[in-house]
Amino acid sequence: MSKKAWEYEFGWISEAVPPAVEGDQEEEWLKYEEAGNASDEQLFRDWYSEVPGSKAPGHLVPAAIACMAQRGYDVSAAEALIDEGLAAAEAKDGGALQRITARIYHELNTAPEIPGHPYFGYRRYRTFADVAEDAAFPEAADHDVSGKDFEERVRAGWTGQLIGGCLGTQIEGYTTANIRKRFGEIRGYLRRPETYNDDITYELAWLDVFAEKGYDIAPADVAGGWLDLISEGYSAEKTALANLRRGLLPPESGTELNYFSDWIGAQMRTMVHGMAAPGDPALAARLAADDSIVSHSNSGMIGGIFNAVLVSLCFTETDMRTAVEKTVAAMPSRSEYAAVVRFALEQCRGGADWESAWTACAERLKEYHWIHAYPNAAAEIIALWFGNMDFDETAHIIAMEGMDVDCTAAPVLNALAVMAGPDAVGARWIDPIGDEIRTTMRRMKRLKIAELCAKQVEAVRRARAGK
Repeated sequence: MSKKAWEYEFGWISEAVPPAVEGDQEEEWLKYEEAGNASDEQLFRDWYSEVPGSKAPGHLVPAAIACMAQRGYDVSAAEALIDEGLAAAEAKDGGALQRITARIYHELNTAPEIPGHPYFGYRRYRTFADVAEDAAFPEAADHDVSGKDFEERVRAGWTGQLIGGCLGTQIEGYTTANIRKRFGEIRGYLRRPETYNDDITYELAWLDVFAEKGYDIAPADVAGGWLDLISEGYSAEKTALANLRRGLLPPESGTELNYFSDWIGAQMRTMVHGMAAPGDPALAARLAADDSIVSHSNSGMIGGIFNAVLVSLCFTETDMRTAVEKTVAAMPSRSEYAAVVRFALEQCRGGADWESAWTACAERLKEYHWIHAYPNAAAEIIALWFGNMDFDETAHIIAMEGMDVDCTAAPVLNALAVMAGPDAVGARWIDPIGDEIRTTMRRMKRLKIAELCAKQVEAVRRARAGK
C-alpha cells in the first residue's frame, strides 16, 4: 500500500531541524526570486525547495495531492506516483518529472469523491454572501478615526505585524520539538530582522486600491491591483495570478485548478481589512472575503475573515480572550473552519498552558500541511489566549508553536498591538527593524513605515467620509 500524501509531509516536517543561523534573509529572498523561470527549473522547485529565511523544505506537488484528499477526493492513483516523482526530481530528470507531474495533476483533476467523507458534511462557502447566511458577526461599535488614538493604533498594528513577519520568517516550516532542539526557547529575533517578505505585498496592493475606491472596493478591483503590482506568487496566489492573466475573475480565479485554496494565503493578509473597519467586524469580514476570493475559497476565505474580524474587534475590545471568543463565535456555523477554531478554543479553556493546548491541536490536525489554514488558526488562538496581553510572551508562544510562523505571528502581534497600544511593544522589537519596508512588488519596492501608516489612516478617513 502506498503512503498517503499527508504522511510524506508529516514525515518531512517531523524530521526537519532548522539550520544554524547565518547570513541575511534578504540575500536568500533575492536568490529565490532569481532562481530561474525555465519550465524544468520551476518544476524541480515544485517538488523540492527551501523557504527563504528559514530554509524549511517544501514539496508543493505532494502537498497538492494531500489537499485534494482532505477535500474528500480519492487520490490514491496520484499518491502512487509520489515516490517516482521524488526520484526523478532528485535525479534532475526534467523530462521524466514533467510526465509524472502531468499524470499526477490529471489524476487530481479527475479524482472521484469519496462517499461519506467528513469534508462533505460541512457547508462549502464560495463568497461573502454565502458566509453571511451562517455567520453571526458582533454589532459594530463606534471607533473615532479622526483622532490621534486611531493613528497610534494603526501604527501599533503595522509595527506588530512587521515584527511578527520578521520573527516568523526565521523559523517558519518547523515543529515545536525541532525548533526547541535547535534554538531552545525563542524570546527574540534569531538574527538581524528584515522586512523583505512576500506576504505583505497583497495588503499593500489592496490598500493601494482601497485608497481610491473606499468601501466600494470589489473583488475585481483587488484582482486588478494584483495584476498591476505583483509579478509572482506561491501556491494559491501563483495559481490565482495565472488564472487572472487568462481572464478568470474572482471567485473563479481562486478556485480554478487551485489545489491550495484552503491554505493560509488569505488568513495571512487580512489584518489590513480589520484596520480599515475598526470596531465594525461585519464590514471587515466583507472586505476580507472580497479580497480572499481572488485566490482562495471556502476555508481559505473564512481564514481571511477570521483575522480581519479579530483585528477589527481589537479597536473596541479591551480583553484579548473576549476578542478571541467573539471572533471564533462569528465564524460561519456550518463550516469545517468553525469546527477547527472551536476545538482550539476548547483546548484553551480546558488547558493548563499553551503547550498542552497546542499538543492536542497539533495531533488532531497532523494531516494538514504547515501552510494550511487550520493548524495556523489554532496556533493563533492559543498564543493570544495564553499570552495574557503580554507582547513578549505572545511572541514567544507563537514562535514556539512553529508551522507558518510569519503568517501567524504577523496577525497575532498586529491584533495585540492594536488592542494594547504602542506602549506594549518594547524597543528591542522595534529598533532593529528601522523605518523602511522592502518588497518584491513592481512599485513600492521601498517605503517608509510612517508612509504606510499615514496612507492607511487617510484612506479610512476618506472612506468613512464617503459612506
